[in-house]
Amino acid sequence: MADPVPERTPVIEVRDLRMRYGTVDVLDGVTFSAHRGEVLVLLGPNGAGKTTTIEILEGFRVRSAGDATVLGIDPAVGNEDWRARTGVVLQSWRDHSRWRVRALLENLGRFYEPYATADKTRPYQVDELLEMVGLTAHASKKIGTLSGGQRRRLDVAIGIVGRPEVLFLDEPTAGFDPQARREFHELIHRLTDFEDTTILLTTHDLAEAEKLADRVLILAGGKIVADGTPEQLARSVAGKAEIRWTRRGDHFVHATSEPTRFARELFDQWGDEIEDLEIRRTNLEDTYLTMVQKHESGAPAAQTDFAQIAQETS
Repeated sequence: MADPVPERTPVIEVRDLRMRYGTVDVLDGVTFSAHRGEVLVLLGPNGAGKTTTIEILEGFRVRSAGDATVLGIDPAVGNEDWRARTGVVLQSWRDHSRWRVRALLENLGRFYEPYATADKTRPYQVDELLEMVGLTAHASKKIGTLSGGQRRRLDVAIGIVGRPEVLFLDEPTAGFDPQARREFHELIHRLTDFEDTTILLTTHDLAEAEKLADRVLILAGGKIVADGTPEQLARSVAGKAEIRWTRRGDHFVHATSEPTRFARELFDQWGDEIEDLEIRRTNLEDTYLTMVQKHESGAPAAQTDFAQIAQETS
């Protein structure tokens, strides 16, 4: 059995990762790392290289150049012991439609039994797993009869059945209704808080990314153009906040770089006449769009590591 990765060692480490198809560089010098218990969200437009990056780290695709390790091992040569410590949730799971949900999870779980350790029991008990993903009531159903949202829950169950130390999620909530999405977010927090799972996920849902991410990577044109917490990234492109309010039935909008001061002066001047006051600050969606548009306009795409800057200046 492989030894656990020491606490301070990155669980995922990528240095100058490159992927070329013919004359096209899909990944061009990608560098980042992730530590134990961290949720790292990879954002970027279609074709930016997100899925390629994840497939390399899962060991499903061989990189053209650069270095990559997951749990201290190069994914390109990861053995069965290594695979038992990782989990993958693909964009869709199309096989085994005639299996029943419980039977499939029990069957897949047997693969992980030899890889249990004193510190990590494998696999999850099926009843616990079904409850975690919200499929208890559907345990006896054939997979082919499940709805799209239920199939997606099963995808998640398949990905975590072995109690992974690292979990890769590619668009995990596609097809989820709001309730299922909320339950999935709770599951992510459970995995990181109680299982110390490191999670790398892609999503096009920027509100979801803002809720889940400890750090966000923005990938554009095959390069990481930003790496930091959602708050750090928002501050990096923060322009003027937008203040909206109503007074005597009239609606007003004002942009200012000092929203707190402006709101105080507004109330000093008009008092109780001010209604429906709203202050809208830069969020992750604004940040993402600004950085991607900057890249697409031809501006230099040098990576900015805001987390490192914060550490060096603290």
